[in-house]
Amino acid sequence: MRRPIVIGHHLIMTAYGWWLPNDPRGSCSRTVASDVVAELGELHQGRRRVQPPSSAICEFYLRAGGVLEFPLVEFSSTETRAVADGLAEAVNRYRYTCYACAIMPDHVHLLIRKHRDKAEQMIENVQESVRLRLRSLGLRSSDHPVWGGPGWKVFLDHPDDIRRTIRYVRDNPIKLRRPAQQWAFVTEYDGWPLHEGHDPNSPYARRLREGGD
Repeated sequence: MRRPIVIGHHLIMTAYGWWLPNDPRGSCSRTVASDVVAELGELHQGRRRVQPPSSAICEFYLRAGGVLEFPLVEFSSTETRAVADGLAEAVNRYRYTCYACAIMPDHVHLLIRKHRDKAEQMIENVQESVRLRLRSLGLRSSDHPVWGGPGWKVFLDHPDDIRRTIRYVRDNPIKLRRPAQQWAFVTEYDGWPLHEGHDPNSPYARRLREGGD
């Protein structure tokens, strides 16, 4: 049984210094490249089944802040607006269709429809746009990396996955008791590629039928 064609990408990007390879919650990393970071704690690949208390996470990043090359800084309200402007510029420049966005203090969620650019290129483009925006406003120094790495990507291959991820992204600020976020560069999802009036014989529709849906 062939899987449906990928139709969207959930992109997750962390601010510099956050979610380090040996984060006590676990991570996707296989190694810790920096010796001083390695001394902060052991590496656990994957999310730990039993999550540590918030006090342990805070203590870990308090120590991390003392050994990182640049200050560990969360996005302030002013920086959040600048991040949003940088994201909007990238979405418009590369003509991405963005279905959801949440800018959190230490990470960003984006849901972008399938595009000619691969997910890795999308991340690179939006990160660079935000980096330039923050630096141009003097919110980060010219040598500050802004981001903690190339981020993560989750491939979505069904409209139900898109809808579920949209809800997840929208709920991120609310879970931290922050206001819901609305951004002008976010497009309301219309069910694409199974939107009203879609071609039932399109490659995606045919693949979906072959998969049993």
